[in-house]
Amino acid sequence: MKQIYLFLAALLLLCLAPMPYGYFQLARFVAMVAFGLMAYRYFTNGKTVAAWIFSALALLFQPIYKIALGRVMWNVVDVLVAVLLVALFVMEKRGEEKGKDRKRPLSQDDSLRLEDDNRYEFRLEGKLAPKELIYVASEEDKALTELFEKQPEVLQGWGQMIGFQVIYLPLLMKRLQSRQVLRYRAPYLTDTELTEVTVGSDFLLHYLEHPADRKKIKQGFIRTEDVHRGNDGKDKAVNRFYPLSSKNDEPLADQLHHIGRRIAAERGAQKRLTGGTEHREQSYEGAENGFNSQIAEENTNDLIEEVRERIAKLRQRGISQYILEQLIHPDDRLSRLVITQDYRLLLPDYGDMEIKMEPLVKAVYLLFLNHPEGILFKHLPDYREELTQIYARLRPTGLTERAVQSIEDVTNPMLNSINEKCARIRGAFVGEFDDRMSRHYYIDGLRGEVKKIDLPRHLVVRES
Repeated sequence: MKQIYLFLAALLLLCLAPMPYGYFQLARFVAMVAFGLMAYRYFTNGKTVAAWIFSALALLFQPIYKIALGRVMWNVVDVLVAVLLVALFVMEKRGEEKGKDRKRPLSQDDSLRLEDDNRYEFRLEGKLAPKELIYVASEEDKALTELFEKQPEVLQGWGQMIGFQVIYLPLLMKRLQSRQVLRYRAPYLTDTELTEVTVGSDFLLHYLEHPADRKKIKQGFIRTEDVHRGNDGKDKAVNRFYPLSSKNDEPLADQLHHIGRRIAAERGAQKRLTGGTEHREQSYEGAENGFNSQIAEENTNDLIEEVRERIAKLRQRGISQYILEQLIHPDDRLSRLVITQDYRLLLPDYGDMEIKMEPLVKAVYLLFLNHPEGILFKHLPDYREELTQIYARLRPTGLTERAVQSIEDVTNPMLNSINEKCARIRGAFVGEFDDRMSRHYYIDGLRGEVKKIDLPRHLVVRES
């Protein structure tokens, strides 16, 4: 297509010479067809402005209904359009060359550049997930800061191109607060305290194993390449650093392009060294698999999946559990558990959080709450009458035959019903706040031993 630009430019410039009348007619017809095709091409490529320009030119040059501009004005139009066509030819040629350069395999010179050591040792707290890139800066680059905060789509788009989640921590904190991830991690924090949880672009640099390396890291991105055992016998994260600067003579887009190519080359070399495998982030199990006695070899995978989905909605997407844990450290600041007169379960010290359960599930929970010493599952038949009384208070309209049968099932240690109810209780708490604290509220215990709720009973308040 770009060769047509030069052909049309030459065709129009020849109109400046004293040519026969038939030539002008031919030039008009050829220009009309060519400009029409160009308009269609630009329209299908989503370039509406260019499509309208060439549509107008096709109408201007059409030979059927001639537009009388005069010889001088037509000469001006021919020159301007010819210049436009030459400019488009140059722009498309440069775009093609740039595209070829992006697809070009790494040359020997590129491989030599990879020998430059951009690896730094971090404590394990500075480990990222395999597909994460985090922007770090020991010195502020105001132009970059302004760009990332006002146009976050720049990093998002680049990350999608290279297959990485690119994270700019100051903006991340704003999203964490709005998505209630921090409240999930530490439900005892007030709204004011949440707004005071801040993090700068130098956050991860605090985990450098050698603080002197901080001087070498101005602004750029880091990613975790590997984890190895350090000289002190502790695991260390090996992070690679990719500098980025608005003061660089190279345009920002080209810098990002080269970083992307370098990462691809490094990952390729790493795969060759490790036989095609890369380090993998441990999957977040946390609350899901801590419930040993209730889920081991039991058919409650569907319930556990429900819990996992609820947690996934609350956790920050695209940032590793390692980093999230460093942003805020949940402690064991437990809330009172208030049982209201209508048997709602409230946590007043966690922002009046309400834990919702189905009636029978809540009845099982209240039963175990009544017995701080715990209950052996094989002794559940002994508690059937007490559970029935609790369930009846939750169902003032009376118990149906089906409800009575459900109570018998849940107190039958030979059935799986009690395991399902305990899993749902656990899901109700873990789905609202971090397992580090919620484990004190749900029923737990080792297989074959008593199951109980660890919450100190002085924190249980029953409204009268």
